[in-house]
Amino acid sequence: MDVLAIRGLAAAHRDPYLAALRTMVNIDSGTFNREGVNRIADLCEARFRAGGWDVERIAPVHVSDGPELGDTVVGTIRGAGGARVLMVGHMDTVFDDGTASERPFSVRGDRAYGPGVSDMKGGLVSGFIATDVLREVGFDGFEHITYVCNPDEELGSPSSTATIARLAAGHDAALILESGRANGAIVSSRKGTTDYVIRVRGRAAHAGVEPDEGRSAVIEAAHKAIEIADIHGRWPGVTCNVGILRGGTRSNVVAEEAVLEVDLRAPELATLEEAKRAIEAVCAQPGMNGVTISVRGDGSHAPMEKTRASQRLVDEAVAVAGELGFELRDSATGGASDGNTTSATGCPTLDGLGPVGGAAHSRDEWLDLESVVPRIALLAGVITRV
Repeated sequence: MDVLAIRGLAAAHRDPYLAALRTMVNIDSGTFNREGVNRIADLCEARFRAGGWDVERIAPVHVSDGPELGDTVVGTIRGAGGARVLMVGHMDTVFDDGTASERPFSVRGDRAYGPGVSDMKGGLVSGFIATDVLREVGFDGFEHITYVCNPDEELGSPSSTATIARLAAGHDAALILESGRANGAIVSSRKGTTDYVIRVRGRAAHAGVEPDEGRSAVIEAAHKAIEIADIHGRWPGVTCNVGILRGGTRSNVVAEEAVLEVDLRAPELATLEEAKRAIEAVCAQPGMNGVTISVRGDGSHAPMEKTRASQRLVDEAVAVAGELGFELRDSATGGASDGNTTSATGCPTLDGLGPVGGAAHSRDEWLDLESVVPRIALLAGVITRV
């Protein structure tokens, strides 16, 4: 396909893109706001149906002690070719209810602002526009394109991971529509992550009358925090952060309980597993008699490692960008995304294909409006090359 023709059609969609983005950004859809996320799901479902996609709407499996999450929406269109392409975008944000009214969608210069504008409602809308453009130019050289609109990525996709993994296993390429890096780079690898909740249980005692009868969970946890922090950097690229240490009830009570919450990341599965074993070994040996330690992995993503197959996707994206008239590079990042899930199934994965943005999760989150048309054309062009 002539990517310049694709870009010309993408340019004609710029105003409708901005209108759709404004509507989405002005809806509070924090992960725990089921109603708000489902309002975005309604918009996605309506776009699918208007375009003649087959639509599946999947209700979350509710966990009795967990939050109520939104629905997953999956659209599928069929073509006359052989390639099976999966796109993934997420509908949820990290922002509290009321943020959209406090600082709604706005444009200043060549940037748009608002909650979730780049993470990742900008990419979510671009997926719809890119496929619209391909159909307008008559491209149907795919067996099918499947588009997953995910309700809970900011929580680690607990509800949608099974659907994404199942679909990825049956596709030839996965294109993740997170925003491009602030420097315009696409993402070819992401670190794997494991979150730990470590509970320390000691023995309470009066700190003044019989302190030696107690076993302080806080002191034990403090020692373990230092040991676990020493895992940081033990292997190349491995990060280990003790983000939370809390425990005890009063200063005159020897603390009976304490909790550590740990974020572990690694660029390769082998080093991630070694670091996990190191944390578990630290916790297997309490420093005080009478203290017990329990360890729970509270969420995990395998690394999205660059493979030869994913390098071919990078090469195609770089070639398409060159034909569109701009330079493109790939990069690695420490954050996880649904690309970790698709990659773990063996599906070649390329991430960061949405418009360029930055300052995610902050009041200053932005989207580069000058990147919208080129990135829609890039996404559509990559689909034609899969």
